[in-house]
Amino acid sequence: MAQPEYLRIAADLRRRISPGGEFGPGDQIPTIPELCAEYGVSEAPVRNALRLLASEGLTESRARAGTRVRSRPAIHRMAADRYRSVPGAKSTPYTKDQGIGWTEYRLDKRFERVQADTELAALFECEVGEQLLARHFVFHDNDQPTQMSTSYVRWSDVAGTPVADPINEPWPGGTRAQMASLGIRVTAITESFTAAMPTELEAATLRLGSGVPVLRYTRKHIADTGRIVEVAHPIVRRGDTTIVDFRIELDD
Repeated sequence: MAQPEYLRIAADLRRRISPGGEFGPGDQIPTIPELCAEYGVSEAPVRNALRLLASEGLTESRARAGTRVRSRPAIHRMAADRYRSVPGAKSTPYTKDQGIGWTEYRLDKRFERVQADTELAALFECEVGEQLLARHFVFHDNDQPTQMSTSYVRWSDVAGTPVADPINEPWPGGTRAQMASLGIRVTAITESFTAAMPTELEAATLRLGSGVPVLRYTRKHIADTGRIVEVAHPIVRRGDTTIVDFRIELDD
């Protein structure tokens, strides 16, 4: 059975915009009439091929600007040891992920007091209705937003402390250092990951082009008593340029 024309065209364009190909990031590819003439087809298969490439996150189209090869942001690796910090150092797990200094880091934040719903109560292993502080963050590498999250802490732990005041964010050392300032010793952190297409809010906040997936993960900070003291749910990063690294030590 013959391959549909649009798949043939998409495959050839995919080859031409691959690394080292004819078109690089930001380059404009030929117009629809030019592609029709080049491939000897009508507009329909060309348009379908371009839609397919856009859905894969390879191209982006703008009104009166044509179709361009989507820029490829730098790849960021997230290693499990990013939560280890040097006391007093102006860094957080985020700045370690991005490889940036404190002056290059900007954090948008909004705090509100909420009650644990069924989902949050299950994550915290607490009663439904427990008072929590929700901290909504958008993380910027210089002027580029690259991560967003909502981090919840127990109101009974932070009420009346500097941790509850957004003016103190960003906090050197991140959540683990915040808990230490409250006399809470965090000895374990868990993370679970999923991947999906972004919501409208996520795409707009992180300035994602069409076809770009996101990586969502839920993180818990657990105290030495076994009590869960923080839940970030979800943390969202663009999925096409984020690599999560794990190192597993094995006994002989």
